[in-house]
This record gives sequence, C-alpha cells and structure tokens, in this order.
Amino acid sequence: MPTSAFDDLADRLAHALAGTDARAWTDFDEDVRAALRWDSRVPPVPTWLPGTPGGRPTAVATAVALCGPDGRTREAALSFAGGFPELLPLVVVRCADWAGPVRERARSVLRAELPGLSPGAFGGLLAVALLTAGRLRGDAARELLAGALREGSGSRVTALLGNGDRRVRRLAHRIAVERALLSPVRLAETAAADPDAVVQDLCANAALAAAGDGDGDRGAVLAPLLRSRQGRVRAAGVTGLRRTGRAPEAEPFLYDRSALARACARWVLRQAGTDPLPLYRAACAAGAGVPDDAPSGLGECGDRAVDAPVLWELTGHERPRVRAAAVAGLRRLDAVRVEPLVPLLDDGSARVVREAVTALLPWADRLPADGLLRRATTAPAPHVRGGALRLLAETGGAPWREAVRVLVDDPDPKLRARARGEAPSSARDLPNVRSGQVR
Repeated sequence: MPTSAFDDLADRLAHALAGTDARAWTDFDEDVRAALRWDSRVPPVPTWLPGTPGGRPTAVATAVALCGPDGRTREAALSFAGGFPELLPLVVVRCADWAGPVRERARSVLRAELPGLSPGAFGGLLAVALLTAGRLRGDAARELLAGALREGSGSRVTALLGNGDRRVRRLAHRIAVERALLSPVRLAETAAADPDAVVQDLCANAALAAAGDGDGDRGAVLAPLLRSRQGRVRAAGVTGLRRTGRAPEAEPFLYDRSALARACARWVLRQAGTDPLPLYRAACAAGAGVPDDAPSGLGECGDRAVDAPVLWELTGHERPRVRAAAVAGLRRLDAVRVEPLVPLLDDGSARVVREAVTALLPWADRLPADGLLRRATTAPAPHVRGGALRLLAETGGAPWREAVRVLVDDPDPKLRARARGEAPSSARDLPNVRSGQVR
C-alpha cells in the first residue's frame, strides 16, 4: 500500500484512537470516503486489500477499507476487524451501513466481540452506537449493546455510571434503575451531585419510589436531595416530605432560590392544610431579616392590590438579592410601573439590573432613549452598559446604532461581543457592523 498517500488518514485515525469523543469516529468515516473518492494519490482499495499474499492488512489499511465507498470492500475488511479491537467503533458505524450484507456482517462481528470487552472499551462502543442510533437502521447496534447491559453483569453497568459521554451515562443510569442495582441512598446522592438534569430527575424519582416506608429509610434518602445544589433535585426532596409526614419542614423552601422548589413547598404545605401566603407576607415584613427570595415567592402567589406595595418598598432593601427578588415578584404580579423602576437600571448589583431590564423590556419604547444611550456609552459599570444596550436593541433606531458604534470597542470583552451580536427588533434598523465600524 502506498504509505505516503495515507499519512493524513493515519493521523486522523490516531486522533480518533487517542480521544474519547464518539464523533471522531463518524468524522473519520466521512473523511476516508471523501479521500478515496477525490484524492488521486490513493489507488482503488481492492488493489491493496486484503494485503500482501499470505499476510493481512495493517490496522490503518483495515480502518480505511472499513470506511471506503465500495460495499464489497467494506464487507471484506470486516473479516479482519476482529483482529484489531481498537477498530471496533468503526464496526459499530458499519452496523448502520446502507448495504445489507455489510450491516449483517458488522453486527455478527460486534456480537462475537462483546463478551471479551473491557468496561472502558464497551463504553466507547456504546457511545458510538448511541451517536449513530438516529440514522436509518442505526438502532441495531444500540439495541445489541443495551441488551448486553440489561442481561449481563451488573458490574458492567455500574462501571459506566461515570462515563464521560453524556448519552452513555444516561443509559447506564436508566438500566441501573431498571435492574435495581443502586440503593435508594446511592440514587439520592447521585441525583444531588450529578450535573445532568436527566440523571437528576431519573435518580431522584427512583430514590423516592424505592425508599422504604420507615422514617429512617426515607430520612436518609431525603437528606441528600434537600441539600442538593440543584433546584429540581431539592424540589423532588421537598415533594417527598409530604409522604413522610414531615410537611412542616417544607416551610424554609418557600424562600428557596429555585422557583420549582418554592412551588413544591407551597403545594406540600397546602396539602397539609397550611396557607403559604401569610408566611410569605410575614417573611417580607421582617425588615433586615427578609429571606433573599421571599419576595419572588410572594409575587408567585400573592394579591396585586395587597402585596405590590410591599414589594415596591423592598426594591429599596439594603441587600441586592432582596431588591432583585422584589422586582421579579412585581413582574409576576403584573404590577410593574416604568418610572419607579428606571433608577434600578443604575444599581450596583448586576442581578438587580438584570431583573429590572427584564421587567422593563415590554415597555422599552416608553423609556427615554437619551438616558439609555448615556448609560450604554458612559456608565462605569459594564452590567449597566449591557442592560441599557439590551433595552435599546428592543426599539432600534439611531440611539441603538450609536450605542453599538461605541460599545464595539468597549474594554469589557463580553460587552464587545454583545454589541457586535445584538440585533434590534426591526431588521431595517440593523446597522452594518464591519471591522468594528458602524455605518
């Protein structure tokens, strides 16, 4: 085989072998096919496969043949693929091949190689199978590998729970739940710590469903859920309080930073006969002791005529989180008034400015354009300049174009990027931004 003609493909194969991204294998498959079709240096594949007489092709030659445009060559290459375990991801790709004989041969090879795979190698193949599952006839490899997980050793499943591929981890957790391989406490701890929302929901629900009826069992499950940093997991834990007869413990979660956790806390308390609204009103009247997110909760269930004045007063609270929550509560009560909120566009807290901008966006055309332009171009704080730019973008026109012209050279990199990418509501107001210039 002319080695020099395959140097680039060999480098790409080495990249796929060294990495952990399943997409590197599908990219290699496409790259090889393009090279064999268009690179005049590469001779037709049948001239060098199956290799020298009495021998067999190298790993690179086999990999290239597995991806070639000729179905007979791909099928022939599968006869050698079993001798190169590192090339099995390409066998998985061939399981979805458009040629029937190639598909059947690839699936047979994959089925024969599965028993001897290490957990790491199995996870790599599963990642490729899940990536290609959306292709026509791409579900065969996925079902084959998933079936091996459902019927094989439980240790193979648990070994994949920490896999680097998100799709693999989700499937492994789903099968672990189906096979009851994890204790309720382990499930709860996984839900509390895992960054993936799908795994969080799956494990939290499974933990609550699998927990025993004893107070101690459920308490051990609820504890990690309730202290999780993830709002949806805390919400699941709060909901679980009702089943254990611990509904009063949901009260602190009325002031949780997660809207979902707050809603679940209100539901649990109502099911126990406690109206959360008086609790919110008392909390918001606590002066310096107002919980940070209590105003948001009051806005979610309060009465505009009664509670809006309290929230307006809290927009001047000494703590930024309370001020921001008060603005959010006013928006949820549909009690926003433009003039009193405009001063908050200059607030020293980015959180407060962000909430004020969100509340004022529907009325951006009623705001003084010269004031917004001044904030966008001369305010010392980047979050103030960015908030003003967002409001100007809602109406477009000359003030917006002037703000963009100034901010494309702003010292803050995020604000520069926003100025170059911010689009006004009307396409006719879109300026020509090129090389930092607006014309």
